[in-house]
Amino acid sequence: MSISTTIIFRIEMDKQQASFGEVATAVNQAGGDIIAVDIIRSSKDITVRDLTVKLNVEVHSKVTNHIRSLAGVKLIHESDSTFLAHLGGKLQVTPKMPIKNREDLSKVYTPGVARVCMAIHEDPSKAFTLTVKRNTVAVITDGSAVLGLGNIGPEAAMPVMEGKAMLFKQFADVDAFPICLKTQDTEEIIQIIKSISPTFGGINLEDIASPRCFEIERRLQQELDIPVFHDDQHGTAVVILAGLLNALRLVGKSIDAIKVVVCGVGAAGTACIDMLLAAGIKQLIAVDKCGALVAGNTYDHPTLERIASITNPEKQEGTVSEVIKGADVFIGVSAPGVITIEDVKQMASDAIVFAMANPEPEIDPDLAEDHVRVLATGRSDYPNQINNVLCFPGIFRGALDCRAAEINEAMKLAAAKAIASIVTEEELNEQYIIPSIFNEKVVQQVRTAVIAAAIQTGIAKRIPPEFNRLDYTTYLSQ
Repeated sequence: MSISTTIIFRIEMDKQQASFGEVATAVNQAGGDIIAVDIIRSSKDITVRDLTVKLNVEVHSKVTNHIRSLAGVKLIHESDSTFLAHLGGKLQVTPKMPIKNREDLSKVYTPGVARVCMAIHEDPSKAFTLTVKRNTVAVITDGSAVLGLGNIGPEAAMPVMEGKAMLFKQFADVDAFPICLKTQDTEEIIQIIKSISPTFGGINLEDIASPRCFEIERRLQQELDIPVFHDDQHGTAVVILAGLLNALRLVGKSIDAIKVVVCGVGAAGTACIDMLLAAGIKQLIAVDKCGALVAGNTYDHPTLERIASITNPEKQEGTVSEVIKGADVFIGVSAPGVITIEDVKQMASDAIVFAMANPEPEIDPDLAEDHVRVLATGRSDYPNQINNVLCFPGIFRGALDCRAAEINEAMKLAAAKAIASIVTEEELNEQYIIPSIFNEKVVQQVRTAVIAAAIQTGIAKRIPPEFNRLDYTTYLSQ
């Protein structure tokens, strides 16, 4: 996957030895595109200029070397716009009111704050109204499974967690705080999160490797009274289901009559399988490195045995290439290149392929698109990007607003249906089965559906004013 950025090269050029045309040609030949030139200073013999160059990151060093190779040209320094955006971090804490005088000070701190402290001491639930807890989510990782980068550790994971917090704030006005833990011990992670939980209204687990993530989430859901949501699992599952609902609407197939193959039974794959079954899929085959999972077989992890027991009703065995025959849907949450064009050709008519591995999908989208009806990936450079940001801001906005004790399956299903419903019949086509992450309707409709589901399932501790206990079910049908 090509990643573009903008680099500012500051060069000093000897006018007697080099011309700007030579510099521009060298940059262009190396794969860069000069989009702006600023003269910093100039004299009779020397000129210093800033060249703003758009390029793909893989040619960055090539462009730099071409500039340095020119006679009479000195590269003073270069600045990467992506790195500049991260200088000092991407977040800051700002107070909601200024402290201008003694009276202000006494209200927010001593002595006035003591009354608020005692009110919470007498009734701990008041923390949701009198502290940041009502609108704050912890985004927590151990740095063991970051994006497509792997186990890079907590310090290196922080830019991703900061970015996640930015998305929470921009899309749903949720105050999220990044927390990177310097431990990958399951029990220690659980105890740390439990210890800091009084500060937060929800916990968003992020980029924690499988299978450790399953136990961490399970224990925290049992032992905390606030929502705990592992986005790599459930966020992916929610958005995949939303896209699939619209893809099936497009091809005219019923969810309870299709054959689905899911390749990859890690964190995302497991959650995806659970959600697809909850949505009504009857014939689903899960495939991992050991092949198709079959009930009764012995596997090296309890999760595989559990998934085997609830899938593959016809007990088909074999590789992904063997069980994909006649499948209506292939969903890959595994690794690059696990299926081929020949595999896709064996699928049913109007085949639907979600190739989610990043940065390289399970099959090259350019090769697959002529052989399937609907194609989706996790990449932004192809249509139908399955992106978790469609899910987690609205889900947490709803969970916080109704003070849900957890985020249950009903809430996730409601979120998926809400995301799918945003794409109208007029808009729906092979290139557009999922709304844009910048569609302003997404967060609001997901929030509404999540609150309605929380009320219906009895886990909402607060009913927002716009909801009525007698008619909340109408929100679920929107």
